[in-house]
This record gives sequence, C-alpha cells and structure tokens, in this order.
Amino acid sequence: MNSELNWQKSSFSGGGGEQCLYVAESAGAIFLVESDDPERIISTSPEKLAAFIAGVKAGEFDHFVN
Repeated sequence: MNSELNWQKSSFSGGGGEQCLYVAESAGAIFLVESDDPERIISTSPEKLAAFIAGVKAGEFDHFVN
C-alpha cells in the first residue's frame, strides 16, 4: 500500500486487519485497496465512485451475491 496516501479503513472491514478495504484521496482521484493484495491499487474518480455506491444502494448488483 502506498504510504504517501492517507488511507482510511472501511468501518465494515474485519477487526483484525483481514478482509479490509482502504480508501484514499489525492489530487482529485479516489484510490481503493484490499488488504489481501495491498500492492494492487485501483483508482477512480469521485463521480464514478459515487455512481457505483448509488448502484449498490439501489440493489443493482444484488444478483452477484444472491
């Protein structure tokens, strides 16, 4: 994980450091990393992340887990 970024751990992540999602922001970009593969950093825009979160809340992706 890039130590230059100020990472925030999701409040829904596991308490012992496993299965954690971290999010950071820098220069108008959003960065995501999962604790199982901390070297693989995904970047997106705030607008695209907001659209994804809205889709999750609306149930658009429920068929992937049910």
